[in-house]
Amino acid sequence: MTVSGSTNFELDVTEYIEEAFERCGLEVRTGYDLKTAKRSLNLMLAEWANRGLNQWTIAQRTQALTTSDGEYPLNENVIDILSMSVLRDGTYLSMARISRDAYLNIPNKSTTGRPNQFFLDRQITPNLKIWPIPENSTDVIYYDALTRIDDADTPVNTLKVPFRFYPCLAAGLAYYISIKRAPNKVQLLKAVYEEEFERAMTEDRDRSSFQVSPSLDYYAVY
Repeated sequence: MTVSGSTNFELDVTEYIEEAFERCGLEVRTGYDLKTAKRSLNLMLAEWANRGLNQWTIAQRTQALTTSDGEYPLNENVIDILSMSVLRDGTYLSMARISRDAYLNIPNKSTTGRPNQFFLDRQITPNLKIWPIPENSTDVIYYDALTRIDDADTPVNTLKVPFRFYPCLAAGLAYYISIKRAPNKVQLLKAVYEEEFERAMTEDRDRSSFQVSPSLDYYAVY
């Protein structure tokens, strides 16, 4: 049996738009069709960020520390931080994430030492706040960041999406376009989209095993 031996199938932005229009029973006829579809595509990618963790958007970043400086602006494409540790003398030491309220209630934010807690202030430009504030400039923070998916811009460009999400992307864009152009197909295309999204997310999940142990702190002894 002869096979292609090729594994580089990939759609560009225009091809995704054409596929989505065809699923709606439509054709791309004008420049505005491309413009409105591309807008819908970018809105859908923003929706994906709100749906939760996408493994391929995780990036390990570093942050150099400055003595007595407890706040650091991060790149705007950082959506969230999944884990963080500080590297000191060749050893990675984990840092605990705290809430806004917990950070605000730290009585002395000028305390120096090895940072062991962090709060991510999720503004348009994310602001990382750590405590205690660094006692040196040699420690380095390592963190796993959930980052924003690249925009769909030029029609001939491809999207930085793993192949397992191709069906989901096409189905989702068809659903988004149907809301504006094919209302009679909305329910059908939404169902297909949700099914494809769930299938892709199931495949994308971390396969590592885990065990949940109850905390005995909540049990009183009488």
